[in-house]
Amino acid sequence: MSARPLGRGAGLGLGVAMIWFSLLILIPLAAIIVKAAGGGPSTFGHVLTESETRDALLLTVKMSVIVTIVNVVVGTLIAWELVRDRPARARGAAAVGEWFWGKVRVVIDLVIDIPFALPTIVAGLVLLSLYGPHSPLGLHWAPTTQKAILVAIAFVTLPFVVRTVQPVLEELDTDVEDAAASLGAGRLTILRRIVLPSVLPAIFAGASLSFARGLSEYGSLVLLSSNSPHRTETVSVRLFAFIEQSNTRSAAALATILLVVALLAIVVLDVVQRRVARRG
Repeated sequence: MSARPLGRGAGLGLGVAMIWFSLLILIPLAAIIVKAAGGGPSTFGHVLTESETRDALLLTVKMSVIVTIVNVVVGTLIAWELVRDRPARARGAAAVGEWFWGKVRVVIDLVIDIPFALPTIVAGLVLLSLYGPHSPLGLHWAPTTQKAILVAIAFVTLPFVVRTVQPVLEELDTDVEDAAASLGAGRLTILRRIVLPSVLPAIFAGASLSFARGLSEYGSLVLLSSNSPHRTETVSVRLFAFIEQSNTRSAAALATILLVVALLAIVVLDVVQRRVARRG
């Protein structure tokens, strides 16, 4: 089967897309890498050996990993609840309960996108009012503990796994599951052998987005962390400190390191997902 040549419209569209992609992503990334490389390997070495920067990087990676694991579990459960756990139709009081929980699911489905739409600085204000010095919940985590950082990253990354898994579950045909159940397969077997292999790529895709987003979070962390070196200073705040000090090469080097860490995480998650899917 011979490949069909691109028509004029398709070629023009591809060209426009590549130009736009280059202007927004490729050229800025290349500029950062070139800026960081201008100082030579010593710039990267200095950034990595500086104790404050190293601790900020380790703290951010640790918090992002923890939040990503939580999002994989909780986000998948939320997506499952929104798509699959719908009660059968009933009458009387049962029908009222079904209507109520149906409305709750609609509200959850709408609210889950708030972290996407809400400016992160506003999210920081909201979380600060809940977990700050005058917390109505009695949880005075911000701005002096790492728990506040964990909450902030969890808030801004929650929708990623939900929104990647939910469409896959909606499109997943339940006839195969019903057939397996009729042949005597238990719920755990159906989940492990039929459902999980189908949604696994979406789960890992959401996990990759969640981890990368957690690494780069800045807006809410400005308010929720005390920016105390070695304790609550995150890598994004540290990078901004370099910029304020006009140390652009160190800032570019740190940004490049963040990029490499995010790419490595995406590659590792993809490899793990493929191996798990292959084993079934």
